[in-house]
Amino acid sequence: MSASPTRYDPKTAEPRQQQRWAEANAFVTKDTGRKKYYVLEMFPYPSGNIHMGHARNYVMGDVVARHKRAQGYDVLHPMGWDAFGMPAENAAMERGIHPKGWTYDNIANMRDQLKLLGLSLDWSREFATCDPEYYGKQQAWFLELYRRGLVFRRDGVVNWDPVDNTVLANEQVIDGRGWRSGAPVEKRKLNQWFLRITDYADDLIEGLQTLDRWPEKVRLMQENWIGKSKGATLWWTIVEAPAFLPASPEGEPNHARDPIEVYTTRPDTLFGASFIALAPDHPLTKAIAEHRPDVADFIKTCAQTGTSEADIEKAEKLGIDLGVRVQHPFDETKTLPVWSANFVLSTYGSGAIFGCPAHDQRDLDFARKYDLPVTPVVKPDDAPTIEIGTEAYTGPGRAFNSGFLDGLEVEEAKAAAIARVEAQGQGKGATIYRLRDWGVSRQRYWGCPIPIVHCPSCGVVEVPADQLPVVLPDDVTFDVPGNPLDRHPTWKHVKCPSCGTDATRETDTLDTFVDSSWYFARFTDPTAAEPVNTEAANRWLAVDQYIGGVEHAVLHLLYARFITRALSDAGMLAVKEPFAGLFTQGMVVHETYRRADGAWVEPTDVELTNDAGKRSAKQISTGEALVIGDIEKMSKSKKNVVAPAEILESHGVDAGRLFVLSDSPPERDVQWTPGGVEGASRFVQRVWTLFDSYDASETGSADKDAALLKETHKAIKAVSEGVEGFRFNSAIAKLYAFVATIRDFEGASGAARKEALSALARLVAPFTPHVAEEGWTRLGEAGMVLDAPWPVYDPALAADDEVVLPIQINGKRRGEVRMPRGADPKAVEAEALANAAVVAYLEANAQSIRKVIVVPDRIVNLVAG
Repeated sequence: MSASPTRYDPKTAEPRQQQRWAEANAFVTKDTGRKKYYVLEMFPYPSGNIHMGHARNYVMGDVVARHKRAQGYDVLHPMGWDAFGMPAENAAMERGIHPKGWTYDNIANMRDQLKLLGLSLDWSREFATCDPEYYGKQQAWFLELYRRGLVFRRDGVVNWDPVDNTVLANEQVIDGRGWRSGAPVEKRKLNQWFLRITDYADDLIEGLQTLDRWPEKVRLMQENWIGKSKGATLWWTIVEAPAFLPASPEGEPNHARDPIEVYTTRPDTLFGASFIALAPDHPLTKAIAEHRPDVADFIKTCAQTGTSEADIEKAEKLGIDLGVRVQHPFDETKTLPVWSANFVLSTYGSGAIFGCPAHDQRDLDFARKYDLPVTPVVKPDDAPTIEIGTEAYTGPGRAFNSGFLDGLEVEEAKAAAIARVEAQGQGKGATIYRLRDWGVSRQRYWGCPIPIVHCPSCGVVEVPADQLPVVLPDDVTFDVPGNPLDRHPTWKHVKCPSCGTDATRETDTLDTFVDSSWYFARFTDPTAAEPVNTEAANRWLAVDQYIGGVEHAVLHLLYARFITRALSDAGMLAVKEPFAGLFTQGMVVHETYRRADGAWVEPTDVELTNDAGKRSAKQISTGEALVIGDIEKMSKSKKNVVAPAEILESHGVDAGRLFVLSDSPPERDVQWTPGGVEGASRFVQRVWTLFDSYDASETGSADKDAALLKETHKAIKAVSEGVEGFRFNSAIAKLYAFVATIRDFEGASGAARKEALSALARLVAPFTPHVAEEGWTRLGEAGMVLDAPWPVYDPALAADDEVVLPIQINGKRRGEVRMPRGADPKAVEAEALANAAVVAYLEANAQSIRKVIVVPDRIVNLVAG
């Protein structure tokens, strides 16, 4: 060993290695015809800064990319920016700047921050979705889908802010008010553009079964979102109605008098029905509201609730009796009242439900509030009856109180009920979906223009291909609420491409989810003349490993799967599933700190003390005592962020990378602590010390060399399995142990030690690439560790020579014994009976051994009495 190893200095080593990689164009994608591997992290929104919470996502992808490269794959690992959206427009309104400048400035800032992390990204493929070169290609395939009937216009219900004169996303409606204006939000119907995702509902469900490298919870979330359900459509005949409702014209439909259509997944519970509930915007509700001010007021109240199911679910259940009664389909002596309720969605089924309070919690809450009947009609198999209190019974069982259905199991009762309503001509079996067609219109400036012209003579006209991209105008202002494109003096006004007369452009822009629904395909050749270079896409897709937050488990992933199918059917792609493997990582969380006035304080301005186990905090800049708050996801709003630049300055990037990967399993949250990153920094230092103290002239014994070789192969096996199984924390734990083994190992030769250190450099490289490169050079190895092959273990050398056998007494574990693998059962028995924990247990319980069963290399079972 070298007598005086130098101290590792990340401030000089990390920039040096990054410069080497840059000069060698080390991460530019190479297509050598070897096996391919496409690694992609969900690309970021350019908000201006990244923190270690963001970094964890990209570092995980980097570990995979570096590992696969070392295994001999051609690796594609690109980066881009999800750059359109409201934050840029909000910044323009608040700061008097242009969204374009704000966005590109943020991109430049974040690109610099990401490069600090030493990520093996192919920056030559970088693009932003606000680049006309990108969104022009998006406009091209949008028109192709329009020609194929997958794009259409119709009225859709939106959240409308009457002060800002704009549509709001559900997330921008807070307690029924616009998040900026504070004005009560209205539900309005606007003519919107939609993508016909429902055409692919069954295919999207079936495709989930092929995604065996996706988390089961994500597949289930998608399946539930699509929401395929089998049930029945029923027609409930109106038998009582207010006299003011118009009579039915001869041969024409009349929503005010015709039977009410209801879809249900539980026709087996029809005998428990106690009311019908209509959506506030159901035609019958609106017809009655024209004559009843209380119903009109109820509709207005409901219109101030967000349009999402989550908003409606959280809202207080409200209803109003419409003064209508319908005939029960199975009981001619029974009629039901018709209400309107705020929890009924016009977008589900026909916008009407029947309430069976005993077996649906929402219906039960509603019934208890308005004193409606509650009749149980399903009971557990082993119960003579069932009482309903405050909780509905939703479990399995058999029908009772249900006439001809009595005694049937739930599924049998469903089938029998459907058969009866069909025979009576009052209904039919039906399958519906929760999924709705994707509304992509946004009344915003900062988004991809929809390439459509509206002509008074020709109607809707496509923008010709040679006029794409339709580029956003730069000369817009935000001093007036609403969409600047709508009031632009020149951009909006064009000649019709078909007839040449005066026409107007479509001023809606596309939902930003459209931008991110195909970017992974564009990355395969970001300079292609067509939206997708089919040859390149066929080479690289599907993405082998996609990494991102579980918050995108439904919408982004569902939309990307849909667009991939649509582009495949249009002949642009060969795959239908864009992401073969998916990993949803946990967040990096941090304590929060607040002043007495409620203002958040950044961790860098906080001094923590611990006096006899009692923690306290004060603000360094003011000396003010602070309240230590909850541990939460890093966010700029709560100022509990740690920036990569701060880590570079204090501990080095490798330490930061190591900490976010090592402290917990990657699917779980990791709490950022100063002590944690300091520990990671010490490990990086120990790794360097091993490399720097290497002495090739050391002599050793053959036995010691063989022992070190064995430990090396055991480490290779464990780390490899950890990386391949996305158990990065386990892999790092083994690296910690391996470093300790090498450091404390005595008697091995310089050659054996170099073999161990060479393996260490390659094993640690995906996690801490900078110190790995420094160590590789210090060992005198050729080239860069980045290009070195991943070490391969010999199974015989990697096998453990010893096994730990649990000792059970009468079926409960009472101790364990360590034995050589394949030990003679008699020897195992002797060790087990002599085990101190076993002896103590037998003595304490006055028992003796009656039988010993040894399962070789597995377990020792003792029967005592």
